[in-house]
Amino acid sequence: MSSQPLGKSTSAEVSNISQHGFWLLVSDEELFLPFSEFPWFKDAPVTAILEVQEASPGHFYWPQLDVDLGLETIRDPDRFPLIAKADA
Repeated sequence: MSSQPLGKSTSAEVSNISQHGFWLLVSDEELFLPFSEFPWFKDAPVTAILEVQEASPGHFYWPQLDVDLGLETIRDPDRFPLIAKADA
């Protein structure tokens, strides 16, 4: 007897980082996360941004930063207005 994975398997990786944000490749979709909308990543080391895990389908986690985001939040951050305030 063999076991089959349930649902569609996806993977996530950071494909590029710029001074304005970074691109997350999820299956066949590339999403841009601007630092203005996702400030947790702005001053993070590159290695911390690159280490992304798909904790569950459509839910991504950056363990070094303790940041987790859902796919819908990434696609449409205006629908989810809770943004961390940077320390002054």
